Amino acid sequence: MIDFKFKDFINDAIKELNFTEFTEIQQKVIPNALKRRSIVGKSQTGSGKTHAFLFPIFQNLQLNGNVEVLICSPTRELAHQIYKVADQISSHSKERIDIRLYTGGTDRQRELRQLSTQPNIVIGTPGKLHDFVIKEKKLFVHNVETFVIDEADMALEDGFLEDIDKVAGLMKRNLQMMVFSATIPVGLEPFLKKYIDNPMFITIQGNQLTNSNIEHLLIPTKYKKKDGLLCELLDILNPFLALIFTNTKKNTIETAKFLRSRGYKVAEIHGDLQVRARKQMMRRIKDLEFQYIVATDIAARGIDIDNISHVINYELPQDVEFYVHRTGRTARANNKGIAISFYEHDSYEYLDLLEAKGIKFAFREVKDGELLKTKNRNQRSKKVYVSSQDDKARKFIRKTNKVKPGYKKKRAKEIEILAKKLSKQARRGRQ
Repeated sequence: MIDFKFKDFINDAIKELNFTEFTEIQQKVIPNALKRRSIVGKSQTGSGKTHAFLFPIFQNLQLNGNVEVLICSPTRELAHQIYKVADQISSHSKERIDIRLYTGGTDRQRELRQLSTQPNIVIGTPGKLHDFVIKEKKLFVHNVETFVIDEADMALEDGFLEDIDKVAGLMKRNLQMMVFSATIPVGLEPFLKKYIDNPMFITIQGNQLTNSNIEHLLIPTKYKKKDGLLCELLDILNPFLALIFTNTKKNTIETAKFLRSRGYKVAEIHGDLQVRARKQMMRRIKDLEFQYIVATDIAARGIDIDNISHVINYELPQDVEFYVHRTGRTARANNKGIAISFYEHDSYEYLDLLEAKGIKFAFREVKDGELLKTKNRNQRSKKVYVSSQDDKARKFIRKTNKVKPGYKKKRAKEIEILAKKLSKQARRGRQ
């Protein structure tokens, strides 16, 4: 394993973790982060990026009485996960390292009183950090040396970037900033340009796309109502635990409500759930009170749910990378898993992108209470397309009254040649 010359307590923490080697993102991020370089890292969940930024942070920590490190995470669950990792590392230090977690649903007044002394490391959600830094002016960030934004694309999607922007605006200009994200959407680029000069870009291609334990199935919606189709599918599958994804909070609430009205035991997870309700929901999920969970993409990265046998994309995610995050929730720990996606004709280009990334789909159809094999979309569309050209060609190649020997074979050949010409013309017209 690479020797990064870490302090003894960090090496002790690594030893306790039983690390045998550093992951790819750790090998690329750690040496540059130790030099206090600003980094924009693109990697999937589970790549080891939390340790990649925390090890250098603890190595460079000066314990000077100021807030030296600020780590911003878009969800409470992710913030808690980072805090647990940081707490494990700091527990090996002989010197006390003051790490504080600020998320919603806690004793706000007590936390404000405790800010009479400033922590060394702060981990929090955007709204809570904005509250303490901007509104209350109790958390002082002007001496921050390192600012980390984790899962930045989720922060952008959930509308938190404005809060982060205001907090970052109070920090010194020459600080180290590390931004990690599964994708780098266009909307994030102005923020990065505003705060980071000449960052180092690190991209890690995850291996989740090639997880052979996941079977990827596609089901066409055709002209069926999707909610009814979903019920038919669930009755056929009778899954151990199915995670059903929608693209919006509104659709999550409506889909869960519909399924409950049909008698299904359904949990729902989305950003509008209050802290207490979300914790209660997660506890009931872990106790296996539900067979179905309807969720937005927050569940793909922000929540740890075991034993998911099926992932169902009620709606295909807008970003191809999110397909990977969603389907990666199943087939954990060498178990088998099934990912099923509803698709429509206008999804073809999207599916082409996924297939180009190495995902192999099998095609199914819900019919008469069974999940039946069907021809893939390309074969089916090609067959219909060619037959339509054959029909056109037959209109042009008329039958003759007097039939000579070999006529049928000759006419069939002429129809085939003309059908190919018509096909070429049609393809040019679509380009």
